[in-house]
Amino acid sequence: MTSPSLPSSSSAGGSVAPGRSGIWYGLGAYGLWGVLPGFFLLLAPAGPFEIVAFRIIWSLVFCALLLTVTRSWRPLLAAMRTPRVLFMFGLAGVLIYINWQVFVLATVTGHILESSLGYFINPLVTILLGVVFLREHLRITQWVAVGLSFVAVIVLTINYGQLPWMSLVLAFSFGFYSFVKNRMGRNVDAVTGLTLETLWLTPVAIVILILVAVVGPGVSFGTSGVPHALWLASSGIVTAVPLLLFAAAARRVSLVTLGLTQYVAPVLQFLFAVLVMHEPMPAARWLGFVMVWIALVIITVDMVRNRAQSV
Repeated sequence: MTSPSLPSSSSAGGSVAPGRSGIWYGLGAYGLWGVLPGFFLLLAPAGPFEIVAFRIIWSLVFCALLLTVTRSWRPLLAAMRTPRVLFMFGLAGVLIYINWQVFVLATVTGHILESSLGYFINPLVTILLGVVFLREHLRITQWVAVGLSFVAVIVLTINYGQLPWMSLVLAFSFGFYSFVKNRMGRNVDAVTGLTLETLWLTPVAIVILILVAVVGPGVSFGTSGVPHALWLASSGIVTAVPLLLFAAAARRVSLVTLGLTQYVAPVLQFLFAVLVMHEPMPAARWLGFVMVWIALVIITVDMVRNRAQSV
């Protein structure tokens, strides 16, 4: 059997261009990520480090089941015999762990707005990485947008009284993760890649759980009732599905296009923070967010206009 992947770009009704299917995969991934804060809040009393540790472990279990059902262990074994592939997915694992941990920490400590800001900034970071490492070219209006977002970070730093480090860590960790997945995803299928990442991270997850049990508040899994245990176990599926969708998107579209689809996640997170969690939005914070949104509008309009001219 061929290596496992998400549905191909062809369908019974005719063929779908890889770029178009990649956009849909990206929208699916970011839409699911947009509702994750609500899911993580349901996992109380589990703390942020326990949540991430179980995300890793149950994601690996889910991937192993998927590989078994599709009888597709061979591509994974082949990838594990390639040092460069192992290294790159180990690097991807480190980057996604940093992203997961900061995101969950922001969610359970009442900083969902700050995390949404990170994902608003991330498309700009992704675009910059495309310029620096892949020599993708930006036009003047796009550079203006990047500069405007930089000013927005300064405004928000003044408002918060400190650098919005959660936002920046989320933006850059996922930006570099996107870069690695874009490079390696063309040679390694989505399930194999995610399995390698979680394999690298599983020892880290085990150490975290030991520390939580010994020197922390204790592990809640198995001690807070069956429903809570099932919720934690489902974190593997909740984690793996959007990552598989994202990996499929990264294989099909450029970094710039991938960056544009990400708007869905921070919009949903922002609405959840303001309308559901009622996080404060003073005038200076509104100003910073609006500046970032204007930057994103500039980039979007510029790219749509440029594509229309090139057709």
